[in-house]
Amino acid sequence: MTAKNWRALLKGKHQLSLRLFLLLNALSVAFSIASPVFLTQHFTVPVILVLALSLSFLIWQFADKQRLININLVSLLLGILWAWHIVIKNNSLPATDTSFLIIALLTILFIGSISFINNIAAFTVHCLPVTLTVLWLDHGEHWLRMLYSIALPGIGITIQHIIQRRNDKFTHRLMNKLLEEKETLNDLSMIDPLTGLYNRRGFQNQLENVLALGTDNHFVLLLDIDHFKAYNDNYGHSMGDQALVRVSAAIRDAVRSRDIVTRYGGEEFMVLLTSLDTEKALQTAERIRQRVYDLRIPHLFNDEVATNVTISIGLAPLGTAGIDEALSHADKALYRAKHQGRNSILASDSLHAA
Repeated sequence: MTAKNWRALLKGKHQLSLRLFLLLNALSVAFSIASPVFLTQHFTVPVILVLALSLSFLIWQFADKQRLININLVSLLLGILWAWHIVIKNNSLPATDTSFLIIALLTILFIGSISFINNIAAFTVHCLPVTLTVLWLDHGEHWLRMLYSIALPGIGITIQHIIQRRNDKFTHRLMNKLLEEKETLNDLSMIDPLTGLYNRRGFQNQLENVLALGTDNHFVLLLDIDHFKAYNDNYGHSMGDQALVRVSAAIRDAVRSRDIVTRYGGEEFMVLLTSLDTEKALQTAERIRQRVYDLRIPHLFNDEVATNVTISIGLAPLGTAGIDEALSHADKALYRAKHQGRNSILASDSLHAA
């Protein structure tokens, strides 16, 4: 999960909470109109306003899902309207009725606690106007019962809020940890585990940065260890892996830090030389060939010939035709170098044409 996804999740929770709040308010209005207390007036101005605002905000939410409505402001506004409604209803009764006040208070507390279980601020601003109104109308005669009715959901919401904040912090830390591990895995997936050089995926990633600087004065080298199958047959794959590690280190040490060295295949390597002229490119290729030869890794590749591990190199300019074309030219040059004695460097025809 990215930071963007995290924000989208929080936005989604905000919208669902607001929709539930508006729906419960609309249903409460419908019940209040259908079944008024003591057959008093069915309609009051504030209750009609609650219904109109709830339905309007619901329609707005579904019509424009990208826009966030200020949930604290809406909950405060509806809380004030409910408090106004309770005052009107209470004044229409022959005498102050405690059961009506407690039912009204519990209704608002229920709506707030269900809708804002993870939002203590919205719960508070919605319930506070009604709570103060009910306490004022009751004249403190049943304050203990009122206090219990208020405290129970209030304490529950507060505890839930604390738990949710801890869970959010834990989730956020876990998300950051997962992102770090993902970056590490991405880096590892671009590196050949045996040689520590870039693999083909890593090369493509680095190539984008090089191409952003243009395609002039870049050269592609394809390198292949001579008679490597015979080396593995004679010395075993474990020794073959050791030879690959030593050869790859020699190649890496022979080029500049800005050049891109890639393990292109089993015993095949690719080097992208950046921002240098043809003469320097040929000199670099020769330096690589010599460094590998100087490793003095014994190599008996047939019964008659004993020598050291060597490499053959094909060289081609990157040019405007693209990396695939350059690799094709370098591969043809490498093929000719292999058939002309190995341990040698050949430039592609495209270099001479240029």
